[in-house]
Amino acid sequence: MASHAPAPGSSRLARWTVFLTLASLLIAVIGLTLARYDLIPKLAGFGALVGGALVALIALLLGLAALITTRRRPEARGGKLIPAILVSLVYVGFIVSRPFAAGSAPTIHDITTDLANPPQFETIHLRADNLVGVDSLENWRKIHGAAYPDLQTVTIAKPVAEATSLALRLANEAGWEIVSSDPARGHIEATASVSYIRFHDDVVIRIAPSDDGKSSRVDMRSVSRVGVGDLGVNARRIRTFLAALRAA
Repeated sequence: MASHAPAPGSSRLARWTVFLTLASLLIAVIGLTLARYDLIPKLAGFGALVGGALVALIALLLGLAALITTRRRPEARGGKLIPAILVSLVYVGFIVSRPFAAGSAPTIHDITTDLANPPQFETIHLRADNLVGVDSLENWRKIHGAAYPDLQTVTIAKPVAEATSLALRLANEAGWEIVSSDPARGHIEATASVSYIRFHDDVVIRIAPSDDGKSSRVDMRSVSRVGVGDLGVNARRIRTFLAALRAA
């Protein structure tokens, strides 16, 4: 009579698949949570997410090997093998898809609507290495201009004080932390948080009167505090915010 007992090798593969899948999730959750509450640096938390994905990749490969070795004996796989493979596949797929989700976003992290005269931070301190990855203002302007030609100054049919108050309301609704504001002068500084890990991006909005004094010209700048590239996050923030401001 043929035996249906699982081969020792395939059984070990299945157990290691489940173990490594759980380990990968634990690495990611612990790293991201510690970084969320600033118990470790943000990039270290992101590194844990990537490291967990590498563990998940190993689990995925072991799981596929277990499937192959038990292809004629499905009952030998154990009930946890297939779910572990699927979880690892989703995890690895998520990490691999991140660069593609960013599209053609360049490796820069300082985004603005006014390249010639970007709005300046007065209360928030701009990161000391803000030119990392581009080396000079000229290179930054060249890369930025080619990637985001649509980001331009917008005109709002409201006087400065009213437009600034509206911008403040929208910033609060977006969940940003308002660091400073001056409605009369048309100046807002705030900090936005991104994803579960809460990467911090600093935002400054400059609102100036138009020539007729009845409208306002709005410029905006969004800068990531860490990293070289931003996967297009800052540009999307500016587009979304200015679209909401014009529609309000």
